[in-house]
This record gives sequence, structure tokens and C-alpha cells, in this order.
Amino acid sequence: MDSKEFTAALGQLRQVRDDIKAVRKELQRLEADRDKRIVALGAYGKAKADRIAPAAGLAVVDVVTLVPHLGPRQQAAPPSVPAQPEPTGDDVQAAAAAPAPGPAGALAPDLRRPEPRPAAADNDTDEQLHDAAGEHVPEGEAVADGAAPALEEPSGQHGQEQQPAPAPVAVPAVEQGRELPSIPAGESGDAWCVPTPNLASKRPNFTQQPRQMAFLDTTTGVLVHRDQTARLDLGTASVSEILTAVYATVPNSVERIYITAGDPWHRDADRYPFLRDSVAAWLNAPVPGWSVESSRGKDRLAGHLVHPRNPVGRWQRGDQHTEIRSVGEWFDPEGADPATVRDAFVLLWKQLRHHWPDVTLMGSPSQTGRDLWSRTIPAKAGSRWAEGYPVMSEEIRGLLHATAGQGRTELILPPRVPEKLPRLVEYDRTFAYAKHTWASGVGAPRRITAAAFAAMSEKEQTNALFAPSHWQIRVTVPDGWNHVGILPAPAAGDRAWYYPAEPGQTFTTWAGGAEVNLALRNPITPWRIEILDGLLWESGTPLRDWSTHLKEAWASLQALAANHGDQRQRTAAHLASRAVRSILLYGIGGFAQRPRITTRSVPVGHEHEIPAGAQIIGSDGEMITWQRSAGFSRDPYAHPEWAAGVWSGARAALLSTKMREDNVSVGALHLPPESIVGFRTDAIYTTHDAPWPYHGRPGDYLKKGHLPGPFTGPRTEEELLSLQTLGRAHLVEEQEAGR
Repeated sequence: MDSKEFTAALGQLRQVRDDIKAVRKELQRLEADRDKRIVALGAYGKAKADRIAPAAGLAVVDVVTLVPHLGPRQQAAPPSVPAQPEPTGDDVQAAAAAPAPGPAGALAPDLRRPEPRPAAADNDTDEQLHDAAGEHVPEGEAVADGAAPALEEPSGQHGQEQQPAPAPVAVPAVEQGRELPSIPAGESGDAWCVPTPNLASKRPNFTQQPRQMAFLDTTTGVLVHRDQTARLDLGTASVSEILTAVYATVPNSVERIYITAGDPWHRDADRYPFLRDSVAAWLNAPVPGWSVESSRGKDRLAGHLVHPRNPVGRWQRGDQHTEIRSVGEWFDPEGADPATVRDAFVLLWKQLRHHWPDVTLMGSPSQTGRDLWSRTIPAKAGSRWAEGYPVMSEEIRGLLHATAGQGRTELILPPRVPEKLPRLVEYDRTFAYAKHTWASGVGAPRRITAAAFAAMSEKEQTNALFAPSHWQIRVTVPDGWNHVGILPAPAAGDRAWYYPAEPGQTFTTWAGGAEVNLALRNPITPWRIEILDGLLWESGTPLRDWSTHLKEAWASLQALAANHGDQRQRTAAHLASRAVRSILLYGIGGFAQRPRITTRSVPVGHEHEIPAGAQIIGSDGEMITWQRSAGFSRDPYAHPEWAAGVWSGARAALLSTKMREDNVSVGALHLPPESIVGFRTDAIYTTHDAPWPYHGRPGDYLKKGHLPGPFTGPRTEEELLSLQTLGRAHLVEEQEAGR
């Protein structure tokens, strides 16, 4: 193509652009005309949304959005009267069916009855039969596309016709610790569902540059760089002493120093009330010849990360840049020497290279996970999402940040559990989050208000509750419920949650589709759920290839750790498999995109330099450390809707999931109610020794600890962790004695 042809082609391209604009303008005109006609038809006294919708080529809910009075009418509350007569049986039944106080909600359907639900993307895979509530469906029960699975009957109801459990007559409200945000009514709230303009996750067109690493044990002074090992004199292991000793031994091209043992940032922990203060003082101590790193390149972060256990320090000296990081970001080295840790990173890189030929290990598992995921985004022109996955509006990201918790942490106390425990057994789900990455919500969310949900057919409601979604709901714990809570309620404190379980309790919350689904069709009795508002996404597989590759790398390293003839390589392979787990775990957390936190320090006496709105988080008498939230950045890889979906699925599976191969239901709801002592993210602590199958696959429950009793049950998290340590050690002794 010469210059003349290029100029002519540009003119043709401009003509296509103008044609597209004209077609879009005409489409907008036709849509406006259609909407005007719908509104006019809605004025007819006998008009019905389900007759107008097919004529307009729209869903019923879209018609109701335009003509709200065509939706179901809410029954007005009866006026109060001074005195009430003795209630009759009919009165009690009517009271049981009445909604709880508060804004009008739409009652969710009984999901225990078989109803059509969306067909999956690939009917030949085990993952395809993994439903939104985290339960596997036996192959024989997936009779046809769109057929719902046969569900386990509530206990005590076998052979009888299933009836929805009535809501209790008395509906005491839960005292909520904090109020969760809501989507504004009307057009202002609908605007939240529009993705951020000109911001999407796209496949990168560059290759990450590798950074040389060194591995240092600050307790012994052993430093490993490539195949070289040296022993350094680190003095008191200050930042200045470490950098001086390391760069007297290795070339300046080394840009990452991983601390494998010693935690030098805790060396003066006794002087400070909190570990964070000790870390901040260590990072901010003067380093002659070096300054805190400033940004250089779009893949670089600047400044220090003040974390109580895994901090990151960044410095520069002219054109030389370096980081000091904790290897604990990737895995617990479990006493491994620096050479073994180096071998673990080498094995990790080799395994990932099978799936990503251009893999580069970045500073943290979160950064590495995001970079690897970005290289699975469709790139073929014309393929779905080749132009990138849209990023939600800042309002939706903020809503998900405030209303989508992560792991379930709960300690259950007497009288719900015995004062003395006969034993304590720990069951931990292996590589749990990897089990819940099969389907995620993609594209712009669709808002489903209470009126819109009520206007849906029962089939449409069921499909919505099986799809990727996030719901604002009013929940009533069913009468006679005697097990652990299912749905989270906001507690006092930032991002704190608890799980109401008292019969008749009512509370308002937000929850992911997986948990709402489980509450409606759990193996005991359905909960009463009223839909107040919600976000519904198209079901897609943006995480599938990424998680599949990581699971395969993890399985290969697990096999190597079990079968290698050299003990050091077995240990290295085990650590590398833990690093793969961290890549997926923290990669998912990275999608959540917390608000940016800026952390800085100023000398005492310069308090006027601390910006307004900042929070002072530490002071050592010489330096004052402050932090301030900077809100959400325009991060093209921010997808809190994906993280929220994975977390919701994992919390649901902690309560009930079915192992398809074994036809066995596992989870807390399949244990005696009084046996549940607590939860920690993916682990259940119970007094019941359950014979659950374990195949070593993601999502399987591993018996990780066993402590025989009797002993007094834990009353604090610290006591639970102490018993956890004892139980794990005792189980190892039992297993070794049984060999």
C-alpha cells in the first residue's frame, strides 16, 4: 500500500464511520418510538405486560420498567387498631405469609421444585454440573438441556409432598451493626449499571520484563543468587545494612530481595504497640545513598507497602532500583533454606511456562495472577470480548466493595455448643477458590428491582437466581431452624459480618446468588427471601482458562512433591504448588480492587504536611506515618463482580456441596447442629468425625486436624488457633503411628 492508497482507504473508513453513526441514530429513533408506543398501550385499562412484551420484542420486566403500573401491585397495609381479638387459625396463617416490615420486596420462589434453568456452556464437563450454590449434580439427574437438578429432600419429608415452609408469625428484627448501601431509585440508580466509559480489560500487547531475584535468610545471613551462595554479615539487619551487604555480593541488576526467614521488620516489635508500627519504622529508617522509589513504568508501584507481616520496601539509587519483600506473600517456607526457596521459584516458573510461554514471575502472586489472566483474554478479531471485558462503574465497584465479604470467620459459643468438647476436628477445603471460577458475570449488569422481579415468571425468577448475580434481600430465618446461619448480616466494624440463625429473625443484607440459592434450597428447610433489588449479569467464562491452567500446574507440582526421589526437590515442589495456590487466591482478590490507600511518613514537627483526611497510623517519636484513602483508580483489571461471585460460591459450599463421583453431600449443614464449633474461610471446626471422601482435588474436604478431648471449647479466636495447632500436630502423630 502506497501513500495514495492509504489516503483513499482512510476516506472509505470515514464513510463507514458515518454510516454506523447514521444507523445508530436511526436505531435510537426506533427504540424511542417503540418505548413511546409501549407507554401509550399501557394506558389501556386492560393492558397486560405479558401481552405487550412479545409484540415489542422485549422481556416482561422491560415493559414493567417503562410502565410500572403494569407490574404486580403491593397490597396496602391495614390500618392499625387499638385492640386485637384472639387470632384464629386463618389469622395465624395470614400473618405467617405477611412480609417483614420495611420496603416492599418480591418473594423468591421455592427452588426445591424442579424448574428450568439456564443451559450450561459445556455439557461434557464435570464443572458444568457445578451449580450456583456449589453443589455437584449427578450426571443421571441432568436429563436435558435446561432441566433443573433433582434436589435432596428436607430431612423428615421423604416420600411426602414437599410444601414451602411458612414464615414464622413473630418476626423479630436483627439488630444490625451497620447499614449497607443501596442503589438509588429511578434513573440515577439505573445509571450505575453503565460500565465505566473507555475502560476495559484487554489482552496486553507487550511482554513483561523479568527481574533478577536474590533470596536472603536474615537469621543466618545466607544469601542465594542463581547458583551462588554466600554468607553475609548483616549487623542488626536494618534496611541500610541489608542493602549494603547484598549489593557488595550480587550485581546491581538484582532488583528483588526476598526475605526467606528472620522478619527483620519485626526486630524492634517490643517497642511498639502494633506490628504495623514496627514495620513502618523499619521501612522508613534513613538509608544513606538511597531514596524511596518513585514510579517508573506502568507496571511499577512506588513507595512502601506497610503490611504487618509481608511488607514491601522499594528504594532507588540513581538508575538502580530494588525491592525487599517477604517470601511469605507466596508461601510459608516452613523452615526451608534459601536455596530450596530458589528452587521452588524455578519449578514454579517451569510449570507455568507450559501454559504461558511468555510467563514472568512478578513481585507478588497477585501481580503475577493478574498478568497471567490478562494473557487469556480473547485476542482473535471478532471473538466475544476481544475488545475487552468492560469495567463496572465506580458506584457498582464501591457497592460490591461494601456488600461482598470474603471468607466466613465465625466462632460459635455455648449454649449452641457444649461447654466441654469431646474432640475437635478440622476439615479444610483444598484449593477451594479454584472450584468456583467456572462461570462469572460478564458485561454490563442488569438491574432487577423488587417490582421487576415480581413481574417475572417463576421460570425467569429461577433462572435469575441460578445466574451470576448480587441481591439486596430481606431474610427471615425459618421457624424451627436449629442449625448454623446461612446468609451474612452486617456487623459493627468495617467489612465485618455475622450469620443470624435464631428462628424468626429478620434482617436486610446483600448476598451473592450462590448463597441466596442455597438459602432457598438447602437440605433442611427453605428460608424466606424477599428480593428488594439486585444486579444480574450474563453468564460467561472469563476465568475458566486461567484457573484451568493454574489447577493443572498445581496438580503437576503436587504429584512431583509426592514422587520425586530428592527430598529437597520434593520440598521445593510442595512450596511451588503453594505458590500456584497464592497466584489464584490473591489474583481473585486483586480483581476486587480495594480503594487505593496512600501511606507516607513525615518527621515529627512537620505535621502540617499531613494532608486533610489522612489517618495517623504510627509514630516512633521521630517519624509520623499516615495513610489516606484515594478512592478507586481507573484500573482496567478491576472486576469485583468476579471476586464476589467466587467468594459467595465458596461460602455456600462451606455449608453444602455434593461430591458427584461419590454421591455424598458434604459441608456444615450435613453435620449435627451442635457439633459446629467455628469457621475460618475454607475450614470447618467440628466435634463430629465425618467420613467424607478425599481425592486431593480442588474443593475436597481434607481432614487437617484432630484433637481428642474432653476439653473446654474455645472462647476466642486465639484459643481456636491454639487448638488448631495442637490438633494438626496430633493428627500427624496419629498418621505416623498408623503407618
